[in-house]
Amino acid sequence: MKRYIITSIFLATCNFAPLLCTAQITEQTSIVLDTIYANDTKNVALFFPEPIRQGITGTENFVFTYNREKEQYFGLLQAKPGKESNLLIINKDGSIFSYIVRYKEQLSKLNYFIPISSRIGNEKPLVADSIEAITYEESIDNKTYYYQKFSSHLLERQQHIGRIKKQNEGIVLSVENVVFDKEELYFVIQIENKSSLDYDLNFLNLSIETRQKGKRKSLQRLNKEPQFRYNVPSRISENEAVRLVYVLPKFSLSNDRKAILELNEKNGERNIELKISHRYINNPN
Repeated sequence: MKRYIITSIFLATCNFAPLLCTAQITEQTSIVLDTIYANDTKNVALFFPEPIRQGITGTENFVFTYNREKEQYFGLLQAKPGKESNLLIINKDGSIFSYIVRYKEQLSKLNYFIPISSRIGNEKPLVADSIEAITYEESIDNKTYYYQKFSSHLLERQQHIGRIKKQNEGIVLSVENVVFDKEELYFVIQIENKSSLDYDLNFLNLSIETRQKGKRKSLQRLNKEPQFRYNVPSRISENEAVRLVYVLPKFSLSNDRKAILELNEKNGERNIELKISHRYINNPN
């Protein structure tokens, strides 16, 4: 009987031991924090998915400012030379974000668009039954939200990559900027109607044109479907200019290939084909 009891205890211990080990590993796993660089001559802007309720830096040589009276989604970070520190942000919904902050004299990035997926936790403990798994749909929603915010930011900037413009009968099509961010290229486009007749948009397509080599030279076009379109109009009124953004997966072009932006009028013939050199695609902002 004693032998049976001892054996039962031993088996129960063996069965429970992996659970203890798993729990210990889970508790000891540390979160690797991203690093944000700042200096004392420029403002580094951080855009969050929810309004900022509280922002705290670890040392006085880092300053994070945000609107404490009116809810806003962004804050500004500045730094003076000194040791690295940390930045803790709590959003209105209780989401917690944490970063390592360092001083850097030359900054390569001035704007950070923070997705909800980068939060390290929530201010209020979550009951196990209330924890929601990240689904494919949620991931798509987060990416769409990021595209919207970054596209809106690009339209607010007055940055131009070069003179890429063509017009037909008072309709002017131009590419103001090509920006690379994460894994996408953002095309900032403007359609201007200088005529006295409204312009109804049928389609605006981007394709890649390849010149076939050999005796019989020919052109081949491959359409590139945007992942996201922002602020695309259906009509441009007379004397009106509309700026919009196309987001595409990053790509590059060889010397014998060009990107073609094709503007087509609905029930009209004021169509434009604008060629974009490989130089602008391969060297975006």
